[in-house]
Amino acid sequence: MRAAVCPAYGPPEVVEVRELPEPESAAVRVVAAAVNFPDVLLVAGRYQVTVPPPFVVGSEFAGVVEVAGGGFAAGERVTGTGITGAFAELVSANALHRIPDGVPFDVAAAAGVAHGTAYHALRAVARVGAGDRVIVLGAGGGVGLAAVQLATALGAEVTAVASTPEKRAVARSYGAATVDSKGDLRAALRTALPDGAQAVLDPVGGDVAEPALRSLARGGRYVTIGFASGVIPRIPLNLVLIKGIQLLGCRIGDLDPELYRTHRAELAALLADGTVRPHIGARYPLAETAAALRLVADGRAVGKVLIEP
Repeated sequence: MRAAVCPAYGPPEVVEVRELPEPESAAVRVVAAAVNFPDVLLVAGRYQVTVPPPFVVGSEFAGVVEVAGGGFAAGERVTGTGITGAFAELVSANALHRIPDGVPFDVAAAAGVAHGTAYHALRAVARVGAGDRVIVLGAGGGVGLAAVQLATALGAEVTAVASTPEKRAVARSYGAATVDSKGDLRAALRTALPDGAQAVLDPVGGDVAEPALRSLARGGRYVTIGFASGVIPRIPLNLVLIKGIQLLGCRIGDLDPELYRTHRAELAALLADGTVRPHIGARYPLAETAAALRLVADGRAVGKVLIEP
C-alpha cells in the first residue's frame, strides 16, 4: 500500500509517499483523511508529544472496513482518529466509530478533530448558550471555522477574527460578523462589541490574544485551544482580576468519558441532519501530502484540507 511517511523531523517537504506492507490485522481502506495543524508539528518534532521517525503522517480518516475486526464488519463505513497513520491507503482498525447515515465520507473525515474540539470547547468549557456574544480567533482555520459554525448553531452571536478577506467572507457565510486581525484589533473589537463578549475561543495565541482578552465583558471566559501562531502569549493578570475573567484550557483528553460520548452524539446529530457541514477548502491526492501540509503550516488553508488516496 502507499502511505505518506515522515522519514526524519523537518518541514512538510520531508514527507514522502512510499510503498509499505499492508496491515496484518483488521484494516480500513481510507476514502478521505483530514490535515490538522498538529500533523505539521509532529513532522517538525515540535508537538507536545513526539513520535520517533519514520512514521506515517495523519491523525484523522474516514473509510470502509476491509478486514473485519474489533466489532466491525467488512463493508461498514467508519471514521477514526489517532496520533499517526491516517495518510495511507489502508489503516489499522483501531478506535473506530460508525459514520451516521447521511454523512458523506469527506464530511466525516473533516469533522472529527476540528469540530469535536470546537464543540467540546463551546459546550463544556466556555459554556456558550443562546444569545451569548462569542469571539472566535483564527476563524478561517479548521478549529476556528468549526467554532464559528457550531457557536452559530448554538444560538450565539459570533464575531470571527481572521487575517484575509477570503477567510472573513467564508466566516460571514456561516452567520458571523467579522473583524480583520491585522491593524488595531483592540479598537476594532471595541467597535464591534461595545458591551464586550461572554467568551473567546483561541486556537491561535500570539498577538491577537491580549486584544481579545480585553474585549471580554466582566465574568467572561477565555478558552485557549492551541497556538497555531507559534507564539504562546503572555496574559496581563491584572485584567483577569479587574474583570473577573476565567482563563480556561481545552483538551479533549481531559473530558469526562461520559460527557465526551454525549457531546460526540450531539455533534453526530448536527452533522447527520445537515445543521453543520465542515467547510472543505482544499483537496489533495496522497502523492501531494507535503503540499497539503505546507498549506496548513503557512496558515493559508480555509477550513479543512483533505487527503484523498
